[in-house]
Amino acid sequence: MKAEAASPPSAENVPASRLGALSQAAFRTYWLGSLAAVGGFQLVLVGQGWLIVNELGGSPLDLGYLGAGTALPTIAVNLFGGVVADRVNRRMLLIVTSALSAAFLGLLTLLTITDVVRIWHVIAISAAAGVVYGFDWPARNALFPALITRAYIMSAVALNSMLWQGTRVVAPAVAGLLIRLFGVGAVFMGGAAGFAAMVAAMLAVKAPQQPSAPRRNVIGDLLEGVKFIATDRMFAVLIPLTYASMFFGSQYVQLMPLFAKRFDVGSEGLGIMFTMIGAGAVIGTFAVGRIQGGSRTGLIMLTGGLTFSLAVVGFAFAPVYRIALAALFVVGFCNSFYLVTSMSAMQLMVPERLRGRVMGVHGITFSLIPLGGLLGGAVAEVYDERVAVALGAVVLLAIVLLVFVFAGHVRNLDGRRLSAGAAPA
Repeated sequence: MKAEAASPPSAENVPASRLGALSQAAFRTYWLGSLAAVGGFQLVLVGQGWLIVNELGGSPLDLGYLGAGTALPTIAVNLFGGVVADRVNRRMLLIVTSALSAAFLGLLTLLTITDVVRIWHVIAISAAAGVVYGFDWPARNALFPALITRAYIMSAVALNSMLWQGTRVVAPAVAGLLIRLFGVGAVFMGGAAGFAAMVAAMLAVKAPQQPSAPRRNVIGDLLEGVKFIATDRMFAVLIPLTYASMFFGSQYVQLMPLFAKRFDVGSEGLGIMFTMIGAGAVIGTFAVGRIQGGSRTGLIMLTGGLTFSLAVVGFAFAPVYRIALAALFVVGFCNSFYLVTSMSAMQLMVPERLRGRVMGVHGITFSLIPLGGLLGGAVAEVYDERVAVALGAVVLLAIVLLVFVFAGHVRNLDGRRLSAGAAPA
């Protein structure tokens, strides 16, 4: 991309409110439905780990298998899911994927409350859901920009981040309480209800007609999206860096039940640990929302990645539970600086006709969290979970430092130019 000669826009051209996208009726309906679905997903995330470790007697490696069972099918499908999202009605695709997710969680609920569930059941259902997620993520991230004007892109990305991170504040604590009062089956039932609510929301949304694109074979469409990422200087760095952040830096997510066991805090304590991450991320999202449209967007983004890595190491070796909670708050706060800023930049730069395919490649990102958990689980089997989590964070720290030093175009990214529609310098 070539930079334009025009001077960067003033701050007045960018919506000041991070909640501005909610003024758009279609996006507001989509966001509320997503709030229910993501909240349900967060319930399930806590419930699956608790079920395997504390009720089925699973090992750290079993947690890794659970993560891989979801991640590998998602990764395998994600690229083609992006092609599908550029070819079919994205709204209808989301309705189908949400309905299937609700059905799979309904099955897991039935197996759990009838006491016939086994570890392989949890992994198999997660794998089936992973296939669905491979179509869901590209469609979800390709649809929402069409529900708003360009001026609200940064607001919408921040709101979507708050949606994921904010549900971590409430959902895990709710999951811990549900497990104690009603059993883990109630958690999976709540997850199914959340995806059902997403179906209802998408039935109510009226999305604009997608632009038509020349039809080639599926492989040709896929390669076009991959070629764009590989040849664009910004995407060629941001997407692999995001992969590294999830694979190496976020292994603590999958291994969290082991830390709850180490600190002897039970299901409610596990929920509080996830809640602290979410609380930090929500506050971080509000903070970065006020500055990500400025001239130092790239510097803020990479600084967030560096401090996130250091905070994860601090959590890994926290001597007591309270210090671990404080470290997790910092982890969530710093990680939001990188994730929100990088996603905003990519949504503003990607061509509309390639949006589904590029978001499909980007969608592999979140599948790398449980896949990284498989590596972390293997290391934890040999040493312990503290060494596993800290080792991954140190690798990420080295990668971010390399980008900081050698990728000046990322470090010097100017958010004012992106907001105005200009290409980055």
